[in-house]
Amino acid sequence: LAEAFLCTADKGRTKQSQPRAALTVRAGSHGVDLDGSANCKKKNRMSQPILKAVVEDKEKFSSLGRIKKMLKGQGTFDGEENAVLYQNYKEKALDIDSDEESEPQEQKLDDKVVFHYKPLRSTWSQLSVVKKNGLSEAISQEERKRQEAIFEVISSEHSYLLSLEILIRMFKNSRELSLTMTKTESHHLFSNITDVYEASKKFFEELEARHQNNILIEDISDIVARHAGSTFDPYVKYCTNEVYQQRTLQRLLATNPAFKEVLSRIESHEDCRNLPMFSFLILPMQRVTRLPLLMDTICQKTPKDSAKYENCKQALKEVSKVCSQGARKMERTEMMYTINSQLEFKIKPFPLVSSSRWLVKRGELTAYVEDTGLFSKRTSKQQVYFFLFNDVLIITKKKSEESYNVTGYSLREQLLVLPCDGDEPGPGSSPGRSAPGMLHPGRSAASHLFRLLLLSNHAGDRVEMLLGADTQSDRARWITALGQDSDRQHTDRTTLAQVETIRTYTAKQADELSLQVADVVLVYQKVNDGWYEGERLRDGQRGWFPSECAKEITCRATLDKNMERMGRLLGLETNV
Repeated sequence: LAEAFLCTADKGRTKQSQPRAALTVRAGSHGVDLDGSANCKKKNRMSQPILKAVVEDKEKFSSLGRIKKMLKGQGTFDGEENAVLYQNYKEKALDIDSDEESEPQEQKLDDKVVFHYKPLRSTWSQLSVVKKNGLSEAISQEERKRQEAIFEVISSEHSYLLSLEILIRMFKNSRELSLTMTKTESHHLFSNITDVYEASKKFFEELEARHQNNILIEDISDIVARHAGSTFDPYVKYCTNEVYQQRTLQRLLATNPAFKEVLSRIESHEDCRNLPMFSFLILPMQRVTRLPLLMDTICQKTPKDSAKYENCKQALKEVSKVCSQGARKMERTEMMYTINSQLEFKIKPFPLVSSSRWLVKRGELTAYVEDTGLFSKRTSKQQVYFFLFNDVLIITKKKSEESYNVTGYSLREQLLVLPCDGDEPGPGSSPGRSAPGMLHPGRSAASHLFRLLLLSNHAGDRVEMLLGADTQSDRARWITALGQDSDRQHTDRTTLAQVETIRTYTAKQADELSLQVADVVLVYQKVNDGWYEGERLRDGQRGWFPSECAKEITCRATLDKNMERMGRLLGLETNV
């Protein structure tokens, strides 16, 4: 999944990611034809028994060729190149500068491998019926761009549907794979993916029917809004299961040799195009986050004084609900129940579970405590484990990976956090005080310090803590999380640096930001040890991510267009 974009110097445009090319080269080296060549199919047949679907789903998911025939038979997709899977599909909407057609180009992957890239799917202008009737030349350039943006929704849904079919037929319905794990593990891996497939199929069929009625599509906003409001409910459930899905897959790969062996054999099958199962599992999450960008592109190409523009804005609003609120709220509630079950209160219990509460950050810190003896004072260290929520801080001591003793808590509004500039403990220094009531520990172990003041804790007491983090970025992340963000609400976003994601990153902690290739992020902080704090353009989510996953955008026109897009997306979301 790791991806790295190559950009032109004149426009700062993203053209094609290295991993996508690498996947194609790797597939070619194994005799797999991404265009579906019959000769290569015969040559690359596997020697092991063919994996069959379970009986009840055999009719629905009989073969990749069957669904291709069904979709192609509708008449829109008239070339073999349209059989591209969604993992290799590059939406032009993700490249905000891209208005022209993609042209074949030569990409240098390294010193030895040169890859000739050609577009993996047709645009609206390339459809045979459009060429035959000269429609592309008969309309204005602005309307042609709008038609391309509309067709992008249809063609990308077609590609996405193909990938879901493979996930279900080759992985979920594999009896051989199911025998290597429990039913619970299988449910955690695949959840309700069949329902997601059915939702996608209904959505695509209605889009396709609209296109068949008139190749020059008037609008699809009503279809998008209707399906986002009802048909897409399975996406919320599937996205909620993401945490369990990742944990289960990692555990099976690490501890279950039989599962790993069967999975590897299935992944090498020609229909899977040498793509790992994980790349199929994350597709619903990717699709639900890309749809708002696709709809925003249609808005961008639609005259603002037309009724079509208002319809498109409404559709964008509906699809943003699915992306930014439904799945996130359910995931947060599920996590609250999990954490609550792990806490043991040694003090007055705090009613933790609430639909309006979510986890902001959790982790272990070193607390420096002053012990007063009969003749002297000394500073000792003890480990504390913080659970920081949007409205309360729970202070605990860790007993095990799933058990914590609660020693205190304080409302978020009662917290005051400050860095300790220059106060880095090390050998040779004695304890002292740098402020009234403020401990300065002996310089023993290297630690990055900050002060936390609880104006009123669970007992109504004022408590001051000196805390140490393991790294510079960890200290910055705790200071950011514990501090109040009121000042940032007034930050002029146009003054912030922008970066574009060149490599997929999956958040591992609550304060981190999951990123897909081509995501644009506004950068609020940069820490020297390789972490950035930023705000994701497509939905306004803020979090931390490794700097190596992104590169800075320098093109002024691109920076301005990104801010215009963010204004449209966030302006709609705040009214949801």
